[in-house]
Amino acid sequence: MKAIVWQGVNKVGVETVPDPTLLLPTDAVVKITSTAICGSDLHLLDGYIPSMEKGDILGHEFMGEVVEVGRDVRKLKVGDRVVVPFNISCGACDPCRRGNFSACDNSNPNHRMAEALNGATSGGGMFGYSHIYGGYAGGQAQYVRVPFADVGPHKIESDLKDEQVLFLTDIFPTGYQAAEQCGIVPGRDVVAVFGAGPVGQFAVRSAQMLGAAHVICIDRVPERLKMAEAAGAQTINYEQEDVLLALREATGGRGPDHVIDAVGMEAHGHGPGAAIDKAKQNMRLTFDRLTALRWAIQSCAKGGTVSMPGVYGGLVDKMPLGAAFAKGLIFRMGQTHTHRHIGPLLSRIEAGEIDPSFVITHRASLDQAPELYKTFRDKQDRCIKVVLNPWA
Repeated sequence: MKAIVWQGVNKVGVETVPDPTLLLPTDAVVKITSTAICGSDLHLLDGYIPSMEKGDILGHEFMGEVVEVGRDVRKLKVGDRVVVPFNISCGACDPCRRGNFSACDNSNPNHRMAEALNGATSGGGMFGYSHIYGGYAGGQAQYVRVPFADVGPHKIESDLKDEQVLFLTDIFPTGYQAAEQCGIVPGRDVVAVFGAGPVGQFAVRSAQMLGAAHVICIDRVPERLKMAEAAGAQTINYEQEDVLLALREATGGRGPDHVIDAVGMEAHGHGPGAAIDKAKQNMRLTFDRLTALRWAIQSCAKGGTVSMPGVYGGLVDKMPLGAAFAKGLIFRMGQTHTHRHIGPLLSRIEAGEIDPSFVITHRASLDQAPELYKTFRDKQDRCIKVVLNPWA
């Protein structure tokens, strides 16, 4: 089969690789009909997530048709159309039973690698996202093996198009969870979203669905800001305005009640702090650039929430923890518990409350993906979201 594979830092390519097979009786094999390039895939391209190996199949946003099931699979059958969460969860461990699916105890066979790096217990496994997260083959391919097939895949039984439901695999639940964990008081709270990429766009719309009185989105890319404005958000271009001053002015001096960092480890910015972050990251002295997180902490109102769906990779410095402590801020973060959100968000799509395909700007084949990785990363050609057809 064809697949997109990691070939080294700044290099991905299309290769012919063996078709996946069932390894365990709880597995399924899915023929992929649609897949996408995620913003977090760019961290792999840029070499900021350790433990990648040449030949690793990328991709964690995908859906398709079940073509094979293991003997112990009870909830799926051949021919079912499914969306597959990006995280892999067993459904039986304590975190999974609590609904914290991304923290699964049993899905990451390489958990000791993550524990050694982070000095703490590991989260669960993920498709196509390094050996620290299990070394699972990803979904930017024609077929994929899906472990714990009775737990992850969610059947799509309506006639909704792939593009309307594909993002239930990651970015829609990620944006929604980021807003939900703010504890928004409907009709009262102001929410600021740093980053107008795909997750930021869904965070904006999710905050509105949850009743935010006002949503402000911060970025520097004109087409991304326009997309947020189209949803009714106020926007701030941080290259043209003083972000902290603009947020104070927009909120009567107190700052937004809740702030969402939908940027993560490769934040852009200006000033000495951003320059130092960039230099240290280039020398691999740190994994993360913290400009967006610093702004989030500095701007958030007293007693507010800093919600962090953006990916971070390791130890950080120059974090204004004293400001967070003084203001009594609440931090909520982590990989999305995708399984928890797919059903309710699918219902919103079916009801016509939102059509997630609004975010798509580029459609292509697997053969075009290597070039589009760079187009997406470099924010060229007004690129915001790329969807791939593995059979085109």
